[in-house]
Amino acid sequence: MSELSYPEDLRYTSDHEWVAVASDGTARVGITSFAQNALGDVVYVSLPAVGATVSAGDACGEVESTKSVSDVYSPLDGVVTSVNVTLDTAPELVNSDPYGDGWLFEMRPSDPEAVAHLLDAAAYQAVLG
Repeated sequence: MSELSYPEDLRYTSDHEWVAVASDGTARVGITSFAQNALGDVVYVSLPAVGATVSAGDACGEVESTKSVSDVYSPLDGVVTSVNVTLDTAPELVNSDPYGDGWLFEMRPSDPEAVAHLLDAAAYQAVLG
């Protein structure tokens, strides 16, 4: 397992999700390296349906590992625009590449400005202690 990292260009939640906003305003969501490390080997991922309306802080999916099942929380209010179907057959990407190929879903935030209220990398690391 590689060293835990928290890219500076992402925003974070205290529930261990990360958010990357694309130039078109869509937000890509995944779990942080801290979360995947705490979970252990990911064996199954359940994601929200494309078109589903999600609310910030509400559970919208699950990540199952050899240790436990953990909820995935929406970081923002909005509509799910796509999910990472590769995780159906390769859920281990959440462990090996949490900020890249292991992303979970993309959404269109109902309030694009809400991203600014999420934690930056330093604030997220402070939450971790």
